[in-house]
Amino acid sequence: MSKVLHISDDQFETEVLKSAVPVLVDFWAPWCGPCKSIAPTLDELSEEIPNVKICKINIDENSGYAAKLGIMNIPTLLLYKDGELVAKQIGALTKADLANFINNHI
Repeated sequence: MSKVLHISDDQFETEVLKSAVPVLVDFWAPWCGPCKSIAPTLDELSEEIPNVKICKINIDENSGYAAKLGIMNIPTLLLYKDGELVAKQIGALTKADLANFINNHI
């Protein structure tokens, strides 16, 4: 897929739930230090793991799905496959750990 997509609540169903490929969703906010620290890693992985779509949702601007999914901490990373949640990670990870998290669940 390459390149991280910044999506809104209105795009969640189309970009995540109806995606033909697995999707990693990063729930984040601009004021969140750990969120900022993993952003470059997500950019790199979007190029290195082409069979996974990576989406980011700014919870300050789009709180609907964050509330619906019970997101209480950020960053929260949710991995969807065939429209179903298959894995959840709360908190920042190293690049290697994040790659393993994705690859172990797709």
